[in-house]
Amino acid sequence: MRLIALGFCLKVLIFFGCNTQKSNEEKTLTSIKDTKVLQYAIEGKNLYELYCANCHQKDGSGLGKLIPPLNPSDYMKEDIGRTARIIKHGLQGEIIVNGEIYNQPMPGNPHLTNLEIARILTYIYNIWGNQEGVIDANSVEKFLGDKN
Repeated sequence: MRLIALGFCLKVLIFFGCNTQKSNEEKTLTSIKDTKVLQYAIEGKNLYELYCANCHQKDGSGLGKLIPPLNPSDYMKEDIGRTARIIKHGLQGEIIVNGEIYNQPMPGNPHLTNLEIARILTYIYNIWGNQEGVIDANSVEKFLGDKN
């Protein structure tokens, strides 16, 4: 009888006490149905967390008035090629994102390959309500005008 009661208590604790819901980010990844997009996005998520999330945050919310958000970002949505160039070469000078002025330099990531940039782009352009599909290394090559 005690084992049954203990089992019931554990089920109640698990049901009410544990947060079994996935984060918004994970829900977004699981909502991607195309397997190639999903593969790129999963790999891109890892790269994003390594190279971008420290400043732009895991959820893309940015850092107050210092670092612009990517979620949501009218600036990012305007031009995928510009975003690729910013990831690779960085950015200096004032920009306006969602009506707010930002003027913090962003360092580039010149060591990233076109494929790595493509995966980051596929991730950020297919989560947070975006649905751009796969952005491949050939597209990044055209955006950057180089062959790394």
